[in-house]
Amino acid sequence: MAFCIITDSASDIPQSVIKEYGLHVIPTPVTIDEKDYFDGDTIFPEEFYRIQKENKSEIKTYHISQYMFEQHFEPFAKRGDEVLYICFSTGIAGTFQAANLAKDEILERYPDFKITIIDSKCASIGFGLVVYKLLKMQKNGAPRELLIEAAKFYCEHMEHVVTVTTLEYLARGGRLSRSSAAIGSVLDIKPIIIVDEKGALVASEKVRGMKKAVKRCLELVKEKGAELSRQTVGICYGADESICEDAERALREEFHVKEILKTQVGCAIGAHTGPGILGIVFENAIDERFEEYL
Repeated sequence: MAFCIITDSASDIPQSVIKEYGLHVIPTPVTIDEKDYFDGDTIFPEEFYRIQKENKSEIKTYHISQYMFEQHFEPFAKRGDEVLYICFSTGIAGTFQAANLAKDEILERYPDFKITIIDSKCASIGFGLVVYKLLKMQKNGAPRELLIEAAKFYCEHMEHVVTVTTLEYLARGGRLSRSSAAIGSVLDIKPIIIVDEKGALVASEKVRGMKKAVKRCLELVKEKGAELSRQTVGICYGADESICEDAERALREEFHVKEILKTQVGCAIGAHTGPGILGIVFENAIDERFEEYL
């Protein structure tokens, strides 16, 4: 019996990590012109952002359904494996509820199946970083109980700071009014977006210009981050990796972070933020019990 850590594609965990650890990633669905695609399986960021930039297609996202979860959980149940699933925030999607409905259904057929489902209350590389750390801990010999404790701790103490180059996609998704987006575009307003305690995306501040937005994101990292020189920090982008350059340089040269986990945002978040996104995720606390396995 294996203890398997799994996640979904809204974690935007890099392909290099998926391959290194043999990570099982459940793809998040996206609909483009009423045709279903699956993030990281039948559609990938490069193609997705090309379609999005053309601005000719209707793009919608929906959460992984109960039936989809059953399809992914059942092979683990059949093998007698135990699963720890770190899932997309309930503050953004209904993933957690659907996963639990699937769990109940699977347990009727496989009553001995052990599965722990954790609502990360994180988005994108926020919970991708949690999964990455758990995989490293497991590889270095961390026991099952400690991995579950670590998962809960990291999810509770993960900070997100995000900004976008345009307000257009936030307005399309109903997260900002059309009038506010129009005014913001004229004034070159960039939002500073965080993930609150409920796991929801919240625009906490507004600044003028992308350079100031990146600077403010870094200030928040410095204000809220715990012992950054000991941390692996996550950074994510949409269509253009160059948007990360200044932030990545500062993280390495000014904050001296231990490691940077960089990734491209997929459909689940990119559909609502647009191609011009920069996100930084980091911890606001460190627990020594877990550090020895990292």
